[in-house]
Amino acid sequence: MLVTLLALAPLTRAMRTAHAADKPNIVILLADDMGYGDPHCFNAESKCRTPHLDSLAAAGMRFTDAHAAGSTCIPSRYGLVTGRYPFRCENFNPSKAALIENGRATIASVLRDRGYHTAMVGKWHLGFEGGVDFDYSKPLRGGPHDHGFEYFFGQHASLDIPPYFYIENDHAVAAPTNKIEANNSEGWTKIQGAFWRAGGIAPGFVMEEVLPTYTRKAVEYIEQRSRVDDDRPFFLYLAITAPHTPWLPTEKFRGTSAGNLYGDWVAQVDDAFGQVLAALDRAGVADNTLVLFSSDNGPVWYPADVEKYGHSSTGPLRGMKGDVWEGGHRMPFIARWPGHIKPGSTSGKLICFTDVLATFADLTGATLPDNGGEDSFTFLPELLGQSAGDKPQRQDLLLGHGSNGLFLRRGDWKLIPFLGSGGFTRPSRIKPKPGEPGGQLYNLAKDLGETTNTYAEHADIVKELTTRTTAIVNGTRTRP
Repeated sequence: MLVTLLALAPLTRAMRTAHAADKPNIVILLADDMGYGDPHCFNAESKCRTPHLDSLAAAGMRFTDAHAAGSTCIPSRYGLVTGRYPFRCENFNPSKAALIENGRATIASVLRDRGYHTAMVGKWHLGFEGGVDFDYSKPLRGGPHDHGFEYFFGQHASLDIPPYFYIENDHAVAAPTNKIEANNSEGWTKIQGAFWRAGGIAPGFVMEEVLPTYTRKAVEYIEQRSRVDDDRPFFLYLAITAPHTPWLPTEKFRGTSAGNLYGDWVAQVDDAFGQVLAALDRAGVADNTLVLFSSDNGPVWYPADVEKYGHSSTGPLRGMKGDVWEGGHRMPFIARWPGHIKPGSTSGKLICFTDVLATFADLTGATLPDNGGEDSFTFLPELLGQSAGDKPQRQDLLLGHGSNGLFLRRGDWKLIPFLGSGGFTRPSRIKPKPGEPGGQLYNLAKDLGETTNTYAEHADIVKELTTRTTAIVNGTRTRP
């Protein structure tokens, strides 16, 4: 039996190489809590220095109507990895359990099965079996290594959520046997600045070194794949922990944004992505690599911050992280693939993080299973400037999970079936007074800033969108 397997191994490798020969490498650069208005290429008045992201946009396509799958970290990442709306996930507490069930198709498993070497570096935040009750002496199951990523180096959650330790593949690099006290920054709210919570921390785990470490690991991975005797294309998902708190710019970037600590941190994030893009150039693979950049959700940036620093982290959008308003989930999104995506182009097509899975499947010729990518629609034709033909395209978007509630986007209209932000902006919920509308309805083509609630004037549209919301919730999928 062993002889047979050994004899088949070269044939298997040859088949995988043949399948992958005409496929590009793929890199996802995912920021954490970066707003639509932070990259200068999306907001000409941005006070943040983002030359590398601006160059990426100049060489590729900007999407101006791209949305995370949620306005906070966990639902956003769930939708990106699985191609499924997060409200469909019954278990949604990564501190208790792994969120992705065994066998579910992911962006990594689909590409792996099409001949890709798959790797993830950075923040997972989708749980492990047993939640955060880690047994550091045993494999940590249910994480990236069990969901299609052949290599993983990163952490279980955000950089302000203990315990603080690195994971490589499915093992803790070092157990968090030390303790670290909580930290805050003077002059900012308690959830801004150099904020982190008290808890366990591994020996040698240094907060200021996390972003440089993830940058180095990503660069090393690209360099390693360029040297290895393996013709497989690679997929790298780099999910950094910044500009989420703690804001910890190194000396090189401190003071570069007129006293704005957040702006300094964004500048270092841009530089980190620039190092990864430079690694693709040095490895000679940039021309055959599809690069996608975005952020998982909106920023923690208050009106007082806009007034003080003259910078709107969400640009023209209302709200911030956690909110149902556009500032919470409409994201800067860039795609670059030299020779395939028109340089300097812009798309107003409605897309969602859930659509990445179907797009990768379309790109590589994979067939998604019926119980995978249930809410995923390909946008590959848009990238390539081609007609979608008979490929199903996204018609609407139903987002929200937990306390912030569900809201529907269809065409130019957006229905929020309650009053308030649903998230970080106060008040989160407002009880309507007698005679007041019970929800919010905005025409985003005319009112991108969501300033004029037309709920009371368009009962027919409210009814239509409410019916559509019910149909999506009661169904199990939106992809045909």
